[in-house]
Amino acid sequence: MSDTSAARPVAVVTGASGGIGAATARRLAAEGFEVVLGARRVDRLEAIAREIDGRALPLDVTDDASVAAFAAQVPEVAVLVNNAGGALGTDQVVDADLDGWRWMFEANVLGVVRVTNALIDRLEASGDGRVVVIGSIAGFEIYPGGGGYIAAKHAVSAVTKTLRLELLGRPVRVTEIQPGMVETDFSRVRFGGDEAAAAKVYAGMTPLVADDIADVVAFVATRPWHVNIDEVVVRPRDQASARDVHRAG
Repeated sequence: MSDTSAARPVAVVTGASGGIGAATARRLAAEGFEVVLGARRVDRLEAIAREIDGRALPLDVTDDASVAAFAAQVPEVAVLVNNAGGALGTDQVVDADLDGWRWMFEANVLGVVRVTNALIDRLEASGDGRVVVIGSIAGFEIYPGGGGYIAAKHAVSAVTKTLRLELLGRPVRVTEIQPGMVETDFSRVRFGGDEAAAAKVYAGMTPLVADDIADVVAFVATRPWHVNIDEVVVRPRDQASARDVHRAG
């Protein structure tokens, strides 16, 4: 760690071992933040942390003890980016894999609640805390085969809006960023590592990339103290809704 690191405001990014989380960590470091990266894949975290002069700490947002241990090592926080989460499967509601649904609620919804609750006192103590939640257009749209993820992201959006109301008058701003199609490991995880199925999601169109969302996070995190960006919806030009996508040919 460089000698100037103590002067930098601290940003925590969950799910920072790849995709949007890793891109966000890099971008916030470029904006002058000391970034604390949290995720389960510590080897990947450590490589990114070395690159950006940050700190890598193990974090499983579905586990109370892991979140508590993580928070105990982060005495100061100005920005929290709740990015960890994901989707599993494309089962229909009537054929729901309840174990998969439980994981999606634990990771997407309760993960946001756990980490935010663990760090809220430090965010407030910073005098200008910011909570940024990476949601999804699945938080306000629906499509067949996405019931578990859609339900979880609708809940994430509801929690975020409620948090904003509950923190009104306190020095913490709350933002939800709702991306459309972003080409990361998201689809590979959703399809259990099936590369062909993941590639088909983006066939014939140009999706967003992780850096596109990181740009938005950086914009939100660097607004003046009196400005709050409540919600941002970001889609690729080729996407008009969760079900309407222009594909060449």
